[in-house]
Amino acid sequence: MLFVGDDWAEDHHDVEIQDVHGRAVRAARLPEGVDGMTRFHELVAGFLPDDAKPSDVLVCIETDRGPWVRALVAAGYQVYGVNPKQAARHRELLSLSGAKSDKADAHTLADMVRTRRHQLRQVAADSDIAEAVKVVARAHQTLIWERTRHTLRLRAALRDYFPAALAAYQPLTLTGADALELLAKAPTPAAAAKLTIGQISAVLKKARRRDLVAKAAAIQQVLRTEHLGQADIVAGAYAATVRATVAILQTLNTEIRTLEGQVEAHFGQHPDAEVYLSQPGIGVILGARVLAEFGDADGRYADAKSRKNYAGTAPITRQSGKSKTVHARFIHNDRLVDALHMQAGAAILHDPGVRAYYDELRGREVGHNAALRQVGNRLVGILHGCLKTTTRYDQTTAWSHRTQPAAA
Repeated sequence: MLFVGDDWAEDHHDVEIQDVHGRAVRAARLPEGVDGMTRFHELVAGFLPDDAKPSDVLVCIETDRGPWVRALVAAGYQVYGVNPKQAARHRELLSLSGAKSDKADAHTLADMVRTRRHQLRQVAADSDIAEAVKVVARAHQTLIWERTRHTLRLRAALRDYFPAALAAYQPLTLTGADALELLAKAPTPAAAAKLTIGQISAVLKKARRRDLVAKAAAIQQVLRTEHLGQADIVAGAYAATVRATVAILQTLNTEIRTLEGQVEAHFGQHPDAEVYLSQPGIGVILGARVLAEFGDADGRYADAKSRKNYAGTAPITRQSGKSKTVHARFIHNDRLVDALHMQAGAAILHDPGVRAYYDELRGREVGHNAALRQVGNRLVGILHGCLKTTTRYDQTTAWSHRTQPAAA
């Protein structure tokens, strides 16, 4: 077997090839792209016997995605994507001086996959449609997170110079098209106080609001109420920043809607889409996010426990002497944990079996968030069983063990 450490950069790869005894037989710097991958194959082939298979080559690299990784997996190599923190800890075992270089990092990665591959997660080849779902689902979620950040900035700015806008537009939500359009029309307290009922109603009508006259009158009244504010020149400076933030939010709203359609289209093409959509608390967007983060490669999760561990819903036990405590996992896939938390929150509202389990946990004085984590952990196990058997979720089957009397 050969063990390859691949320290990647934007335009090149530093690689080192080790034999089973840990001897470095070759080190090289390869360019990114097709030429670099061709040279990589030639380097590896030069040290393999004629009867060797590509799976006899183990590659360790600090990423699990990208064209380079996909090419390595497609060639049949065993590829292990490691966290940079894992590599840094292993580097400390090999050198205490703190010295660091690309060549030394390649040596660290090769030694790591040679000595600790049983502790590393192998990169599994997801299907092309799963990769496509991951791309659009992550992009969609990233834009939503960006919208939240810009909304908080907008709220902070309005609080500093235009508190009347927060009170007037709060029922509309600041990310709504109507609130953003009104802020774009009148970003200062003086301009907002001059808005007429007709102008406000036109904006509300475009956003398909109901009871236009009453809502427009209420907004106008708040905008014309006297509030604390800033000097005119300061308010004008704030207004310039608010206009820019409003333009960004309007663009984000448009692109989020566009990407939502892409998420639905790609997710609907996946063969496991119906299984995901049958789960309690999961819709198209959440289903796409969960599929994107779990992937669909065969054999990636040996059992439900391994899927729960990857999801970050399974608790961690820490025991030393007489002390024994159970904690939530803090090292996890943030996107997956967020999706599963949202699923659990929706499932307790619509599925009686899930609700009964949640109520039982709350009855044992488990906090709300901790109870949702345990509910999410149980739902991950149910999802694993459904995917393994290619069956849709059935409430009776999933929760019958909690309703049937225990055997004597």
